[in-house]
Amino acid sequence: MGLIRSIWTVIVASSVLATLGTVCIVGAYVGLSRSFYDWTGKFFSHVMLWASGTPVTAIGLEHIDRDDPQVVACNHQSMWDVWTLAATVPRRTHFVAKKEIRKIPIFGRAAAAAGHVYIDRGNRAAAVQSLKLAGRRIRENNSTAVVFPEGTRSLTGDLQPFKKGPFIMAIEAGVPIVPTVVDGTFDILPKRGFVLRPQPITVWFGEPVDTTNFEHEDRDALIARVHARMAEMLAELRAPDGYRGPKRLRPEPAALEESNV
Repeated sequence: MGLIRSIWTVIVASSVLATLGTVCIVGAYVGLSRSFYDWTGKFFSHVMLWASGTPVTAIGLEHIDRDDPQVVACNHQSMWDVWTLAATVPRRTHFVAKKEIRKIPIFGRAAAAAGHVYIDRGNRAAAVQSLKLAGRRIRENNSTAVVFPEGTRSLTGDLQPFKKGPFIMAIEAGVPIVPTVVDGTFDILPKRGFVLRPQPITVWFGEPVDTTNFEHEDRDALIARVHARMAEMLAELRAPDGYRGPKRLRPEPAALEESNV
């Protein structure tokens, strides 16, 4: 069943991506509005979630500011984290990703045309410039930057140490960081996996962390604070007496808002 679902998802994704990607690339030359790119990214993500049979439950959406820029810092278990966040964050987003993603046929070029930022992790100076570019974009476009501070997908599904770059970007941009965790995607398609194992996904947007009181030299303290909060959130979702799947998610804490995507 998993193999059949995998084949079906590849067929659907290839068809939709070939069409939307080509339009996005052409649109970069004819001046299509940014809202079109925002729509295509969300549409493609919804298609991926639908085709793969992986419904998403989002909680804490009230912590996403729809008026001011933010940085959403999320754990990274699978490529399905990208589709989950792109479909769920209710505003314009800019993903910050490693430069290798740009090499993916059509998708990489289309994502670049849509304004997403690529980082060369092997070149520190270039990486810093890319992060500064991301910071400028979220301020100028009043949007949300989505980052995976672990730097790559986890091989175990557990939270890994964080890179410093995304936090330096948030401090320099002077925007809040939203600690965010996604759970369920590791079992769908872990790193180096090939066969889909569909199951529900949960994404939890935590209370934003204000960065205005942090300076460049305080970045380690900010990293430790956000990492600790995300570890707590992930443990909460996986607790034996807590998370049992999207339909049985515990109502605590009371401030969280639940919605289905």
